[in-house]
Amino acid sequence: MALSFTNQGIAGAPVTATVTLTLLLFATTVVGSIDCSTVTSLIAACSSFVSFGSPEPALGTPCCNGVVTLYNVAADSVDNRRSACGCLMGLITTYNPNATAIARLPGLCGVSLGFTIDPNVDCRIIP
Repeated sequence: MALSFTNQGIAGAPVTATVTLTLLLFATTVVGSIDCSTVTSLIAACSSFVSFGSPEPALGTPCCNGVVTLYNVAADSVDNRRSACGCLMGLITTYNPNATAIARLPGLCGVSLGFTIDPNVDCRIIP
């Protein structure tokens, strides 16, 4: 959606400013510093567990390797943690039938992302 307006500038010269408002669609955009497609690809190897609740991932498996990589990226900065949080909350919505599986991934893989994966968490206030 674009909003344009014209105003008289210095010495009566017309000044035109265009403000473009873009609605970002969660699944296809960047949320903060981490791209949600990156978060999704990092935990893609966990899809069986996330979809069906089994088999539980173990340390050293591709699933846990992806979760550990996500941990390393998220630990880098507050913006990265908040971004990862927002992306994971979107995945919880997508995988609603087994949303608790996503929340369990960090613990099963031996890491803490610095926030609880819960749909009630406000990702904007994560330290």
